[in-house]
Amino acid sequence: MGMSGFKNDKARARFYAVYERALEELLPEPRTVLDIPTAFGTTRAYRVGPPSGEPIVLLSGASGNALMWHRYIPVLARHRTVIAVDTVGEPGLSVQSAPIDDGRDGAAWLAADRSAGLTLVDPAGFAVPGRRFYTWVIAGALAGMAPCGLRPRLARMVGNSAILESELMRLGRASVGFRRVLPPAEVFSDEELGRLCAVPSQFLLGARSTLHDAPQVAARIGALVPSARVEVVADAGHALPTDQPDLVAERILEAAGAAKPL
Repeated sequence: MGMSGFKNDKARARFYAVYERALEELLPEPRTVLDIPTAFGTTRAYRVGPPSGEPIVLLSGASGNALMWHRYIPVLARHRTVIAVDTVGEPGLSVQSAPIDDGRDGAAWLAADRSAGLTLVDPAGFAVPGRRFYTWVIAGALAGMAPCGLRPRLARMVGNSAILESELMRLGRASVGFRRVLPPAEVFSDEELGRLCAVPSQFLLGARSTLHDAPQVAARIGALVPSARVEVVADAGHALPTDQPDLVAERILEAAGAAKPL
């Protein structure tokens, strides 16, 4: 399949400069920088907060990195150790060294079998993205290039509160020189979804998500993973982490408190 990476040294240098600025602005000290060797490349992560039992590990969405969680990290770190990760293959400071061909490779990189519990925030894997979703993505990208003063109105119009994150929008523009080569998310089969019964799981779904039909997804999860907590969040779309940050942080902490130690 090939590997993700920057098109050239100039594109890499430009992105790194913007990233470092955003890091200092959004995730100030104290933090511990971790560069972790894996079979798929060196993974950049940031550890924040006091030593605790099981850490809360934050993974970015597509085309994102650890900095997308900057509002959450200080809140969560008051209670638990937090590790925020630049996912290998996405624009960040992780450096990919081997192709990620499918979900199994992604799980091997993450060592997902070591997870004590999962919180999935409007996740992919329940429908093939359609025109409505891609229209939302394109509209958000265009709105993110508008002057800052216009963005609150545009965010309401396109239903994407993420465009109000000025530093992240600047970082997104700097990532145009990054070539993302990762497999598309596949739709979970009933058998695959049912395996989550073995892991404490919660699903937070944006009621206005353009990625899928949230009530339909909630019903399917309820039927196949009856042990899971499922919540359709009103006044939220696929940009759920920025639409309802207080609620999402509260649910993450609740799930972390309920997770059984490994």
